[in-house]
Amino acid sequence: MSAGVANLWDKAHGGVADLRRMPRDRIDMGTSGTLYRYRPIQGVAPADGPPVLLVPPLGAPDFAYDLRRGCSLIEHLLRTGRTVHLVDHGPISFADRRLGMEHWVDDVVPWAARAVAEDTGGGGVHLLGWSLAGIFCTLAVAAAVEAGAPLPVQTLTVIGSPVDISAVPLVAPLRPLATLAGGPLSAVYQAVGSFPPPVVSAVFHLTAVDRLVTRPLTLLSRFDDRDFLAQVEAVDHLMNNMHGYPGRVFGQIFHLLLRNNDLADGKLALGGRSIPLAAVDVRTLVVAGRSDVIAPLRAVQKLTGLLTGAPEVRFTTAPGGHLGVLTGRDARTTTWQELDAFLAGHAPTPTPR
Repeated sequence: MSAGVANLWDKAHGGVADLRRMPRDRIDMGTSGTLYRYRPIQGVAPADGPPVLLVPPLGAPDFAYDLRRGCSLIEHLLRTGRTVHLVDHGPISFADRRLGMEHWVDDVVPWAARAVAEDTGGGGVHLLGWSLAGIFCTLAVAAAVEAGAPLPVQTLTVIGSPVDISAVPLVAPLRPLATLAGGPLSAVYQAVGSFPPPVVSAVFHLTAVDRLVTRPLTLLSRFDDRDFLAQVEAVDHLMNNMHGYPGRVFGQIFHLLLRNNDLADGKLALGGRSIPLAAVDVRTLVVAGRSDVIAPLRAVQKLTGLLTGAPEVRFTTAPGGHLGVLTGRDARTTTWQELDAFLAGHAPTPTPR
């Protein structure tokens, strides 16, 4: 039986992707979310250094970091001996409509970081956020420093997080319209209360409309590539399990980021105070996807010039779009290797392309 025929058979009888999640244990649960610790892989020697805390963005399920066996960031970190934790926000419901960005900046991220530090002996934490979670993590570290109560964070990694909306071609033409539509749109999201998962999923699909058009031909031409088919299947599974957004968070993103592009100036007014990104005082790695239309290179790179208080800021690019830069097949030899070097505290960052 040829590889292509075998793959077709498996696709028709359960799929080709291994979607088993890495085993984990719940160590804490509260109004800020559920905190998990992943079990070490048997036979892998523990690595030196703090644990890694992964923060998923709103909209994406927590298994974005554990996409499939063989292409899971969590599995990779465990195989390098790292202790890995993750905070799960859970699905967003209408009851969460009044939650704002400050809930994640002032409550979720600080609670998780301190709980992980306590769980592992009171040391530091390697904090990592992808997409909107990268922005939340950055603001959380800065806000805690400004409040005089720094988080136990040793390093910060931000992947695919746009801070300069003017550099997002997909959004930039809409900003003048957003200014005009601010009032009516505000009334809509306040009435709806939240943006449901199908809407969030549809937005992600729209950013890859060209690939959706050519997808049938691509699949037919690559049915002998099992790893490729497994990746497509795993991404489809993730897209079909997106979460909603609280209406208030969407409103803040719309007004503060889309309309005003406030973060590009290096600070954000949130929760009755202004949070300066310059307050971040830990080593930081910033990664951008070379074909990311949600968070293009320039929109992400802008952050590096705003973290003036950080002792070190590394910037690198990697192949892939918004999800691919985090957990695409190429991420295994690019983003993840760069992350390994950063967490180990050595090896130069490649020149961005």
